[in-house]
Amino acid sequence: MNLIYIENMKKLNLGCGNQLLDDYINLDIVDYGGNLIHDLNSFPYPFDDNTFDEILASHILEHLSNFNQVINELYRITKPGGIIKVYAPFFLNTKFFGDPDHKIPFSIRTFDNYEYIENRKLKFYEKWKLTHRTNYQTKAKFEILVKKFNLSNFAPLKWLNFIVNIEPVIYERFFASIFSPEEVIFVLRVVK
Repeated sequence: MNLIYIENMKKLNLGCGNQLLDDYINLDIVDYGGNLIHDLNSFPYPFDDNTFDEILASHILEHLSNFNQVINELYRITKPGGIIKVYAPFFLNTKFFGDPDHKIPFSIRTFDNYEYIENRKLKFYEKWKLTHRTNYQTKAKFEILVKKFNLSNFAPLKWLNFIVNIEPVIYERFFASIFSPEEVIFVLRVVK
């Protein structure tokens, strides 16, 4: 395995596209000038275990072929306690189903099966997680620090984000098909 070791670089911009960020290792399948090139559907990624303090995955995970493999690979290359920030289009929004390259639908509950829940009191609808996980018994587990919707980037509607995120699971279940959020946002802490 040909691993890339990059000194003093502790943040990864996964699937960077043309958004090359300073202080990040920018990684994509296409050469945008200044980024590393790797097919994100090809495993393992070219990094050692426990390399990154932070991974940014902004509007990339929905394009990949195997969610479980990708999540386990991100878990592998992130340091214990490291942060993974995920932004993805909500599956009921035209930003998801309007793009034929989108393969993985994202909901407010996308990471539920990987959530580390032993450290907190569960809500009534979360108790099933203890016996009904579908994460293929993998090691990957995360403390979910943020799990919210971005209803709209349109300035006059941004104030609704507060209301929608009072209880996002209930909003998704009963109201998201009427007024769908644009994206879901997660901040995950790696538990190893």
